[in-house]
Amino acid sequence: MARIIDGKLVSQAVKDGVKEQVSLLNSKGVSVTLAVIIVGDDPASRIYVNNKKKACEATGIISREYALPADTSLEELLALIEKLNNDSEVNGILCQLPLPEGLDEKAVITAISPEKDVDAFNAVNTGHIMIGDYTFLPCTPAGITEMLDYYDIPVRGKHCVVIGRSNIVGKPMAMLLLKRDGTVTICHSKTENLADITRQADILVAAVGRAKFVSADMVKEGAVVIDVGMNRDADGKLCGDVDFEAVEKKASFITPVPGGVGPMTIATLMKNTVIAAKLQNGLL
Repeated sequence: MARIIDGKLVSQAVKDGVKEQVSLLNSKGVSVTLAVIIVGDDPASRIYVNNKKKACEATGIISREYALPADTSLEELLALIEKLNNDSEVNGILCQLPLPEGLDEKAVITAISPEKDVDAFNAVNTGHIMIGDYTFLPCTPAGITEMLDYYDIPVRGKHCVVIGRSNIVGKPMAMLLLKRDGTVTICHSKTENLADITRQADILVAAVGRAKFVSADMVKEGAVVIDVGMNRDADGKLCGDVDFEAVEKKASFITPVPGGVGPMTIATLMKNTVIAAKLQNGLL
């Protein structure tokens, strides 16, 4: 039976550290401010933004919300980003995705200053991740590495399999595991004989967005299983990409959904915002 990797526990440890850092910066006359832009009224996006605001409040980070109507033009959105780029009191800028149809996400991500890109989506920051010389890391992959560290799970020399190749999770996750001397295989929807590959994984990261996609017969005995998914099953119950009940019996460690990777994403966002404040004030 697997040991549960408690994302709430680890995220609290990260946020406690952030709170200490914010307090230290405040004592030097430096405030830490995160600007969050939300366009439209997507319910899931609103929940995410509210959770980020709560995390800011808990860690002492100042939160500024910019809620724009769904019919906001790209020009208006880019003008706001430019204003925030030039605002010395704003350390981090986050534009909640997805954007309403018709708005160019790539243009929006590109417009955010790399020094304030606390999501680490800008091509400059993703390029730094590729060469292993980075300031910010995408929040979900960075949160996963925090969890591995907290539970003393080694990566060096291990076969790490990542299912999913998104720019937000799959690709950067592979780069972070590679930097830690893991041997990394990236799988995706076109991968043939997927189960043959996943059964070789010492560390398996599932980020495909399909409910209970990873079954027990796809997992090696004693593997570490990280579930990034956030889905609804046939009964409408929240679940991940992994069939938790079945896989838990074979894995050595496993993340639950909810309460696993999710809390780490927001905790790492707070950490990135503090790093941005230090960078902009010559303290890094």
